[in-house]
Amino acid sequence: MHKYLKGLTFEDIILHEDEDYIVINKPPYLSTLEDRNDPLNVLQLAKSYHEEAQVCHRLDKETSGILVIAKHQEAYRHFSILLEKRQVKKVYHAVVAGIHEFDNVSADQPIHSTNSKSRIDFREGKPSLTLLSTLETFKHHTLVKCFPVTGRLHQIRVHLAHQRTPIICDPVYGGEYIYLSDLKRNFNLSKDVEQEKPIIPRVALHAHNLAFYTLNSEETLEISAPYPKDYAVLIKQLRKYL
Repeated sequence: MHKYLKGLTFEDIILHEDEDYIVINKPPYLSTLEDRNDPLNVLQLAKSYHEEAQVCHRLDKETSGILVIAKHQEAYRHFSILLEKRQVKKVYHAVVAGIHEFDNVSADQPIHSTNSKSRIDFREGKPSLTLLSTLETFKHHTLVKCFPVTGRLHQIRVHLAHQRTPIICDPVYGGEYIYLSDLKRNFNLSKDVEQEKPIIPRVALHAHNLAFYTLNSEETLEISAPYPKDYAVLIKQLRKYL
């Protein structure tokens, strides 16, 4: 079990709860659904908290952030219809390589997916759209707000890679790891450390905001998820060594 998950309880990660939904801030390294290689997952934790819980959508194992869980079948169906109609607004934050000034840029290359990976494919790919806006620039990196209008597998990762701005620490799609030595001048490794470790060892992607119409009213539920510790440390270091 990853150190991030030791001692984790479901109550620790709840951002919002009402009679229909539980919204959580999923930590990194926790699978959304059952995984043969992991003894712990969101669905298992949710069902131990509320027996009829159903996960409404997924986040990749390494991706942290907002995840919606239905407390009963009607709530699950309502959210599924909203997803189908593209009426759930999800906003992600990604740290990418290079300096980029995105101003609501449309990444609309078609995506073809297999079981575990996706690629841009203009012949076989399905229509896909991600809107990109720059939130903050650093010395050699950019914090990007990503709004996926469609929901293809690894959509944000693929679209950013196609823009020649891969997410850092995402070797599957060309993103290189980032080290403190990349940012800090005259960096010296501690004598008792043989090899430098990345500032963040996972794909630097976080589901930051989510909004959707509630079940029995026209009100919109809008929630944001604070960065987990590793992501917060990454942003702090990027800001520090400008």
